[in-house]
Amino acid sequence: MTPEDLLGIDRLLAATDRLLADGYPGDDDTRQPVHTVYVAADRYAPELPREWGAAARDAVDAHGGMEAVALDVGVPEEFAAEVATLVTAKLASEPIEDLRLDLEDGYGDRGDETEDADVRRAAELLRDAYSGGEAPPFFGIRIKGLERATRGRGIRSLDLFLATLLAAGDLPNGLRLTLPKVTTVAQVEAMARICDRLEQHHGLAAGRLRFEMQIETPQIVLAADGTSPLAAAIHAAEGRVSGLHYGTYDYSAALGIAPAYQSMDHPAADHAKNVMQVAAAQTGVRLSDGSTNILPVGDADAVRAAWRLSARLTRRSLERGFFQGWDLHPAQLVPRFVANAHFYREGFAPAVARLRAYVDRVEGGILDEPATARALASFVSRGVACGVITVQEVADAAGLDLAALAALAHPPHTATEGHA
Repeated sequence: MTPEDLLGIDRLLAATDRLLADGYPGDDDTRQPVHTVYVAADRYAPELPREWGAAARDAVDAHGGMEAVALDVGVPEEFAAEVATLVTAKLASEPIEDLRLDLEDGYGDRGDETEDADVRRAAELLRDAYSGGEAPPFFGIRIKGLERATRGRGIRSLDLFLATLLAAGDLPNGLRLTLPKVTTVAQVEAMARICDRLEQHHGLAAGRLRFEMQIETPQIVLAADGTSPLAAAIHAAEGRVSGLHYGTYDYSAALGIAPAYQSMDHPAADHAKNVMQVAAAQTGVRLSDGSTNILPVGDADAVRAAWRLSARLTRRSLERGFFQGWDLHPAQLVPRFVANAHFYREGFAPAVARLRAYVDRVEGGILDEPATARALASFVSRGVACGVITVQEVADAAGLDLAALAALAHPPHTATEGHA
């Protein structure tokens, strides 16, 4: 082909090149929390994370200790002591990674005066907790949705929350905003416009405000015209969508599934989450599974059964590429952290061995492609981020520091496949 021919091809594919560069930038390699804890906004206090951690440890002590709990929920004996040590330390040091103060279903309609007061109070307490080093790494609010009946209230609370935080300076880096019950692309476009206006009003940098979409209505999975609007919604927000969070029970109820069968592992849930996963792939938008409403309370048999269920569902989510979920009760932290610790400790040795072989060009029984190397590096990076794998372990086992690991997980050019 002549140079003119190649220029013509470049012009033909210019729009595709822009789409891939702008619409599919890949993950940004920042930390993703393993869970989001939901509490009603009026119940927040700076000591809440410590209280949840203490309550979780008390529940473990009442049921035979952490190692016994780990064994009971399915951790193999060779990992049980190690997992128990890691989870005990986690509950003491960082029991909540991501906290969402709820102004929607978990809060209800209490009138403007009460909600205004609760929003101001919660924002002031969060601001003080952040300044004092007591806030979780990630935190924010879930506003009411953009349906006609609630949109005015939701926007008002968001504006008030931001204004109260900003009264003491800039917004915290860990701030998260959650938009529930999204049904159409237009609602996502509206939320993006709201963020733009609030940035202008409060003197924030353009693009500073991003939001999570809660996927809990069938309309956002399959629209009236028979297409799935999820991917269009992500791109319509022009980079403002940060996550897709599955809402187990609203979605299940909307499909008419009987309450006894509403679950994170129902086939209908898997379908919705499969659509979410494909829509978000390589966009940098992160995924979160939902929650189980079977709480670990009551007698010993009920608590242990709930722990086993939560651990199984968390492990199932991790295996399917959903690295985050929701927790609604302090004792749910136990199976969440146990399942994560087991997942990463069990997978660390084989993953890092394959990474070492890939980096050193060692021939073996598995010939990994660059895409698999990215996945292996991402797996190890997630284990480091949640405190289950140490940087020194990675260096000792693979000869990689964090920068090298990040470069493998997120190389600048990933379009061309083939073993390097």
